[in-house]
Formats: sequence, structure tokens, C-alpha cells
Amino acid sequence: MNVQDRTHNTRDLLETAYEDYAPDLYRYAVMILADPGKAEDVIQQVFMKTLKAAPQLRRLPSLYLYLRTAVRNECFSLLSRQKRSLESIQDPSSRPLLEKVDKGTPEIEDNGKIEAAIRSLPPDQREVIHLKIYEAKTLQEIARLLDMNPNTIASRYRYALDKLREKLLPGIQEK
Repeated sequence: MNVQDRTHNTRDLLETAYEDYAPDLYRYAVMILADPGKAEDVIQQVFMKTLKAAPQLRRLPSLYLYLRTAVRNECFSLLSRQKRSLESIQDPSSRPLLEKVDKGTPEIEDNGKIEAAIRSLPPDQREVIHLKIYEAKTLQEIARLLDMNPNTIASRYRYALDKLREKLLPGIQEK
């Protein structure tokens, strides 16, 4: 049963959607923006804009997909408005990019190296890495979700993996 079916009024609909979807949408925004604070702002902006569009929400086939698309659009709009320098992306004082989803997950020793490598990727490659690795989507599903050519998605994923391999495993060539 989806959120639209479980609620009776618009306020309940958005409260339930926020409780159900905000953590996933936040992690998605963090991966695109590489900035947890800005990701929080994007989530708030999207839900505020969604509140204004409330009468149409029940007619959506999927509120989650609508919110996800809105978060993606807002993230890339923010990035285009704020041509951020590479130094700000790699600021070691910023909060972690990779958050534990499960409190029982053990810490990874090289988390800092992994974060720095992911932060060095362009936003569109970080997005594909997030969807493929953290959300376990296929390249075909990602292409449909982003309304893009599957070959473009595959290229972004391959380029991202090459860059990560170069940063994390220098000197090791793929066979």
C-alpha cells in the first residue's frame, strides 16, 4: 500500500511521505551534492514546494518518484547556480558523505579515502554510483528513472568506477 492510500488529508499525506521517504531522498541528495547541509535544504525546499502542489498529489501514480525527481532537479539546479570550486567539494571539515544506514554496520577503515574519492567525482557520476551501488538499481532501471539513454548511464558508471579505481587502487590496471 502506498502513502497516498494510507492517508486521508493532504497534511497527513505529506507527513507520512516525509517520514517514509525523507531519509532515502536525503542520502540521494547528499551523494549528488556532496554536502549534507545543502542536501537538508534541498529536501526541505522540495517538501515545501510539494505542500503548495498538494491538491494534485493524490492523482500522482507514485508520490515517491515525483519527490525523487523533484530532489534530483533541485540538486542539479543548485549546482548550476553555485558553481562550486573543487576545494569546497574536498573540504575535510564537512560532515561525512557516506552515512551508515544500519547502526549495526561496522565502520570501514578507509572510509575517509572512499569519501574523498567519491567527492572528487562529478555530480552526475556520483548520482549513478549512488543509484547503482547504494540503491542496487540496474543500469536499465537507472536509465528509466533518470529518463536517459542506457548507454549514457553505463558510460557514467564506467567512468566513475575508473576514477575511483585510480584514486583508491593506484597502479592497479583493470584486465
